[in-house]
Amino acid sequence: MVAPARSAPGAASSTLPLAVDALHFRAGGKQLLADVSFTVQADTANIVLGPNGAGKSLLMRLCHGLLQPQEGHITWHGLSPVRARIRHAMIFQQPVMLRRSVAANLEYPLAIRRLPRAERRRRVAAALHATDLSRLAQVPATRLSGGEKQRVAIARAWVLRPEVLLLDEPSANLDPRAILAIEQLIHAMRAQGATIIMTTHDMAQARRLGERVLFLNRGHLLEDSTAETFFTQPRSREARKFLAGELLT
Repeated sequence: MVAPARSAPGAASSTLPLAVDALHFRAGGKQLLADVSFTVQADTANIVLGPNGAGKSLLMRLCHGLLQPQEGHITWHGLSPVRARIRHAMIFQQPVMLRRSVAANLEYPLAIRRLPRAERRRRVAAALHATDLSRLAQVPATRLSGGEKQRVAIARAWVLRPEVLLLDEPSANLDPRAILAIEQLIHAMRAQGATIIMTTHDMAQARRLGERVLFLNRGHLLEDSTAETFFTQPRSREARKFLAGELLT
């Protein structure tokens, strides 16, 4: 694998920092996020941790503009999540594959953005090579394994050259070899300056990839610290229990 060719966004086009301020979200009569506030700076790797039901995936969707806050504000350098989204890419645990070839899946978002055909093909070829998918270029994407689909999803983000990559459990239920491939791709994008915001249940993965940890429990942001501090000196009782593998209630 090789590092992606990526144009560093200029200050005028940057959508960072991300500012989340006093965020609340309710559904079904339950408070799912409560008074969540934090800031994400450019060129950082941020890991969102917490037990099931903590609000991690919901937070990611709100930041990406797929849902709207009920209270509070989310801004990307003054822009709304929807307006900033053109500079971002999001990878889901179960990526949606078009009923087309792998190469066509990569070209589709570029066609939507009306890039010239020659540029589309150049970017697709480079992404296929970088993600070790060239041999699968003409294979229908829906026939791929789970790990291969995730690599296609990341390659599809790669061609867009995003400033921010949001990943929601991108390696859940994958075998160790597939997880390694996904992490190598994340490292490559990170090395080129992409800001990472990622959820995971894998503590070892969080240690490998994270520089900063945001720890959620029952919709509350209980910890916001460097990864080293979180894993060695967590402040809250809930974080200590979580790291010890105990169930949180």
